[in-house]
Amino acid sequence: MPHQQLLHLVIGGELEDVTGVKFRDLAKIDLVGAYPSYEEAHRAWRARAQATVDNAHMRYFIIHAHRLLDPLVEGAGDDAPRGAIPAGSVARSAASPTSRRESPP
Repeated sequence: MPHQQLLHLVIGGELEDVTGVKFRDLAKIDLVGAYPSYEEAHRAWRARAQATVDNAHMRYFIIHAHRLLDPLVEGAGDDAPRGAIPAGSVARSAASPTSRRESPP
């Protein structure tokens, strides 16, 4: 049986305030890419987050697009490993994804 494709998007940009999730300029959103697995998206997220670690307002996100496209699909939320970054969280760091702000698992 073929593995189900689980689409993930990685985006980022500068936030108006580090305590929120409102971008300063939507025209400057960095669309890093679309990935078929959480693991690939996480690698891309980590690389971009590490490259921008000196800018405290810059944040990158993993969006579980497959959940948005078909939220009723069985197992649609089972692709991310336990303790992984939830969709919409703002974790990022050069050292560890949990060393900055992160939503609890």
